[in-house]
Amino acid sequence: MTTIIHATHPAEFLGLVPALAGFTPRQSLVLLPFQGSRTRGAMRIDLPVDGADADDFAHAVLQALLQVQNVDATALVAYTDTPAQSVPDGMLLPHLATVEAVLDVATQAGLRIVEALCVTPDGWSDYLAEDPALHPLDSIPRPDGVPGLGDVSGDQTAGADLPPSNLVERERVGRALRELEHILEQHRLGQGHALGTQNPLALITAEDVLDDLPAFAEGLLESPSGDDVYGCAALLWCVNRPVLRDAVLVQWATDLAMGEYALDSQLQFAAGAGGVPDAVGQIFLGKGPRPDADRLGCALQVVRSAAARAPRGAKVGALTAAAWLAWALGRSSHAGAYVDQALAIDPEHSMASLISTMLSSGMLPEWALKPAT
Repeated sequence: MTTIIHATHPAEFLGLVPALAGFTPRQSLVLLPFQGSRTRGAMRIDLPVDGADADDFAHAVLQALLQVQNVDATALVAYTDTPAQSVPDGMLLPHLATVEAVLDVATQAGLRIVEALCVTPDGWSDYLAEDPALHPLDSIPRPDGVPGLGDVSGDQTAGADLPPSNLVERERVGRALRELEHILEQHRLGQGHALGTQNPLALITAEDVLDDLPAFAEGLLESPSGDDVYGCAALLWCVNRPVLRDAVLVQWATDLAMGEYALDSQLQFAAGAGGVPDAVGQIFLGKGPRPDADRLGCALQVVRSAAARAPRGAKVGALTAAAWLAWALGRSSHAGAYVDQALAIDPEHSMASLISTMLSSGMLPEWALKPAT
């Protein structure tokens, strides 16, 4: 998103930040990369914990900023639960050393500083002021006339909770998953002829997955909130197998044809018949054309629903898929919530660990930093 900033006062600028971010940040450093008077939206990073190296943090922030094409300036706002402190010669703003380190590396990199503000529980202030003072929070206006602006009062984790589910749903999905696993294992062993006594719904779903996984994955987008127990179980089975999970995610980020190509490539790679093509690998790194946000959002709804309805031991694949999809949409805070849940269940999960590393380094998908077309 590209937005022209018309704020003429720091308070007006602060009023625009939640609209640009889509939420009201908490314990966060929010960066607004600029090209001239236009901002490319808002980037949020967790404020460092006590004892963290300010210079290391500042260089990580700079790397995130420089991922934005043609950035020539930045504004930053620290949202903190730490109050300002009174000192003999005035007032000490929270996270001052961290912000000064960020401003130093940004200036050295040739970036112009538009604003450097902080919002505390007691008021807001300006890091660039020679004698900073606290201003009341109610002096920050809520912006009017921002198209599509909904409720932005929640913080960066708002909306990351999984949909509600109950024990009965999880038991039904777990039972369906066990049935599907048995059927699919028999097919793998070449004993599919002995499955005549199995549940017909389980057999039909297994055949859908075996016959045409890309078509099955595409069909899930048509009813993302569906109550098909066997469809949910089949998705869980797929996303808990890296070869199939990766092909499905690539398809959801592109289209059916690319999904077919990715699946064929993944199966060949698993069989030792070649490497993963660059065209597939680049998508996982967030490179290439910007995906359809509605398509990604629909896919995220599908895997969130599956994760909510899955037994605990079967949640990891869906949570990891949700983390990647949220990251691909530029929702790193939500991605972090999903990947933390996945790693709490399986601390050694390779894909979840990779996504966690990407988030910790501030890596963003390149397509999220390109102007929309």
